[in-house]
Amino acid sequence: MTLHSTGLLATLAPVHIPPLAYSAVLPPVIMIGMALFLLLLSAMFKRQPNTGVYTALTAAASLGAIAASLVLWHYISVRHGPYTAMEGAISVDGFSVLVMVLVSCALFLTALSSDGYLRREGVQGPEYHALMLLSTSGAMLMGAAGDLIVIFLGLEIMSIALYVLAGMDSKRRESGEAAIKYFILGAFSSAVFVYGIALTYGATGSLNLAQIANYLSKNVLISNGLLLVGLALLVVGFAFKIAAVPFHMWTPDVYEGSPTPVTGFMASVAKAGGFAALLRVLLTAGDVLRLDWQPMIWVLAILTLLGGAILALVQTNVKRMLAYSSINHAGFVLVGVEAATRQGVDAALYYLFTYTFVVIGSFAVVSVVGGKGDKAHNLEEYKGLSATQPLLAAMLALFLLAQAGIPFTTGFLAKFTVIAAAADSHSYALAIIAMLSAAIAAFFYLRVVFYMYSSSPETSTAGSMGVLRAQAALKVPATMAIALGLAAAFTLFFGIVPAPVIDFAHKATLLF
Repeated sequence: MTLHSTGLLATLAPVHIPPLAYSAVLPPVIMIGMALFLLLLSAMFKRQPNTGVYTALTAAASLGAIAASLVLWHYISVRHGPYTAMEGAISVDGFSVLVMVLVSCALFLTALSSDGYLRREGVQGPEYHALMLLSTSGAMLMGAAGDLIVIFLGLEIMSIALYVLAGMDSKRRESGEAAIKYFILGAFSSAVFVYGIALTYGATGSLNLAQIANYLSKNVLISNGLLLVGLALLVVGFAFKIAAVPFHMWTPDVYEGSPTPVTGFMASVAKAGGFAALLRVLLTAGDVLRLDWQPMIWVLAILTLLGGAILALVQTNVKRMLAYSSINHAGFVLVGVEAATRQGVDAALYYLFTYTFVVIGSFAVVSVVGGKGDKAHNLEEYKGLSATQPLLAAMLALFLLAQAGIPFTTGFLAKFTVIAAAADSHSYALAIIAMLSAAIAAFFYLRVVFYMYSSSPETSTAGSMGVLRAQAALKVPATMAIALGLAAAFTLFFGIVPAPVIDFAHKATLLF
C-alpha cells in the first residue's frame, strides 16, 4: 500500500456500525439459526436423518420463537414500552410481536401437517424445513421493520424461499410450473416495490418510516406527485404478495401446483407478512396521506372481495377454489386496512390471526384427500367422504364453515369486526359489498360440504365406488391429526370465547 493511499484512507470518515440488539430480533434469529443447523446436521452424517427429526426440530424452533416473542411482549407491555433498535431499522412493539407469534404458529402447524406428506411422497433431506424456517424469518422481519430497506429484505427472504418450496415436488410438472410462474411474477412485483422505494426516498430524503412520517408532518410539499407515485408502487408491490385483485394472476396456478402443505403455509405466512408491512407503511409513514391512499385501498378491497368470491364459484378443483377463497379473505382484511382507524387495524390483525388456523387446517385435510402423488383434488373426489372418513370430513366442514363466517367459529367474528370497522368509519358501501361477497362465498363453501355428505356407498355409481374405496384407504398420520386437532380446537374455542385473541390484537395496536 502506497503512502498516498494510506493517507487517503486516514481522511475517510469512520464507518458507523449501529449497536446490534439481538434481543429485539431473537425470534427471526431462532428461525435462521435452526435453518442453518438443519443443513449442518444433514451434512454431518452419511445417512440422512429421519424426516421426523427435521419435523421435531422445526416444531421446536417455532415454539422457541413463540416463547421469545412472549418474553418481548412482557418486556414492552409491562416494563419498557415500545422501542426501536438498530438505529430505527427494527420496531419492537405489540404489532411486531403479534406478527411473530402468528407466523410461528403457522410454521408449527405446517411442520406437523407436512410430516406425513413428506413421508408419503418420499421427500428426504432438510431443504423443505430449512426453507420454511427462512421464509418465516422473512415474514417476521416484515412485521418488525421500521425501514423500507428492511421491509424489502424481509420480503425477499420470505418470497425466495416460497418460490423454491412451490417447486419442491419434482415428480409433478405442475409444481415446477407453479414455481416458475411465482418466481417471474414475484420478481416483477419486487422490481415495482424497489422503484416505489426509490421514488419515496427521492420525495422525502429518508427510508426510515418514522423519519418519513416526521418529514411529512412538518413540511408541506408543493407538489407531492412523486411521493404519491412512490406510495402507489409500494401498494402494488404489496398487492402482489397478498394476492389482491387485479394483481392475483399467479395465485390459482401456484396454489394448485405447489405441494398442498406448502399452499397452506403460503396462504397464511405470505399474507401475514404482506399485510404487516402494508400496515406499517400506510399507518406509520403514510398516515398524513391517508386521504390519498384510502381510495386506492377502497378500490382494491372491492375488486378483491368480488373477484375472489365470484371466480371461486366456477371452480371444480378444490385447491383452485381455496385459492380464490384466499383472495376473497384478502379483500376482507383490506376492508379493515381501508378504515384506517385503530378499530380497523384491530380487526385486520384479528382476521389474519384466525384465518391462519382455518386455512392451514383446510389445506391439511386437502393434503390427506389428495392421496399419493397429491393429485386427487377434483370436487368429485370428496363425494361421500363423510361415510368413509367421518372425522376428516367433519374437520374440513368446520374449517370451510368458519371461512364462510358461521356463528360460534372464529370466522364469524373475524368478518363481523372488519365490517363493523368499515361501518364505523362511514365506508357503508364497502361494508355492504363485503357482506354481499360473504353471501356469495358461502355458496362454494357449502357446496364442498354438500358433496362430502351427499353420497353413501349404497347409492353410489360404479365410478363413485372407486372414489369411496380410495377414500377408505386414506391414512391420517399422527402429526397430521395433532395439527388438525389444534386448528379445530382454536377455531371452535376462540369462536365461542373470543376475548383472549381480540384483546391480544387490540393491545398489539395500542403498543403500535
